[in-house]
Amino acid sequence: MRPMTTKTEHCHLNSDLTLHDRTTTPLPIHAVALALTIQDDELIECRLTFQVNPELYEHIETEALFNLKPEVRNPLSPREFLPEPDIKIETTLKPDLLPRLAGHATNIDEAANYILNLSQEQPDDPLLSTENWLALSVKQLQESGEAGYRTLWDYISPAALAQAATSGSSEEISEVIVNFFKDWTEANLSEATQKATSQMLERITNFFKDLADVNLDEQVEILQQNISKSTQIFEEMVNFFKEDEWPFVQIEANQILEMVFHGENGEWKCYAQAREEEKQFVFYSLCPVKVPKRKRRAVGEFMSRANYGMIIGNFELDFTDGEIRYKTSIDVEGDRLTSALIRQLVDANVTMMDKYLPGINLVIDGEASPEDAIAQIES
Repeated sequence: MRPMTTKTEHCHLNSDLTLHDRTTTPLPIHAVALALTIQDDELIECRLTFQVNPELYEHIETEALFNLKPEVRNPLSPREFLPEPDIKIETTLKPDLLPRLAGHATNIDEAANYILNLSQEQPDDPLLSTENWLALSVKQLQESGEAGYRTLWDYISPAALAQAATSGSSEEISEVIVNFFKDWTEANLSEATQKATSQMLERITNFFKDLADVNLDEQVEILQQNISKSTQIFEEMVNFFKEDEWPFVQIEANQILEMVFHGENGEWKCYAQAREEEKQFVFYSLCPVKVPKRKRRAVGEFMSRANYGMIIGNFELDFTDGEIRYKTSIDVEGDRLTSALIRQLVDANVTMMDKYLPGINLVIDGEASPEDAIAQIES
């Protein structure tokens, strides 16, 4: 059996094009590129890339044109779109419309001319409907970097989407959804509760059923179980700090929360981390001062004396950069993390940092030996 041959043809465009939305309202865009992917002489994908100004994009987003539903987006960065410059959107034609295009074009140039001519001659043609295009990515190039997001449709190969539309095959579709949700939960951890992800999953699978008549019930049940397992600790952690009114921010793409604690002897950053695979919760207080190189041995002795007899948690000193932190943690393998357990670890942690911080400063400033500093603190 000979191997399949796949090729992609590209065409640069610099043309105004008018599409129409579900209510046949004209939507003027500036087309910049067209691409066709052909597999064994069969058209399996058509991509159209265009630019719009931020004002028009706001209309596209509000109306969820090009199937830009909120549940199918994965942010590329936390940056917001600016009032300028233009926003670039890459889309792919729905599989059931590909034969219609292939019937009028045998190569990339013919396809480009046909679509551009439709805009002038047959403005109501289905190929010009925003409903028949799936947005793959939405990006804006800013001075500080690229803002935007990619969508669920960018995770699936055109061949798989076409196959699902014709045969109802769900194997690769379910794998795509799993990969999408893995990235989504990493980018949206503070929102990735079991309820939120399950609701999103339901909306996405319903869309696939409408698009390709794919039955994903079994895969959905398995994925929902995995979602529950993969966010249990983080969800409990987020709920605790929200209910206890700790202002916090999420460290991008990690199950870590950053916050600030104000003690009697100073203020410092704290980090709460969920280690889902290991079934562990960890909380750190980061000492507000770093130890100069010449004082690290003395502070190391102070840490050792402080740690001796500690029941919950311990001090850690990084001899490379002089960072000090206090760590408390718990392993909940075979059990579940609760707010009561989190509170015990957090309270013990910040109490110890606040208690020993004056001693750390005494040793760094050379006002007391490690032994004398511990004696002053623990007396």
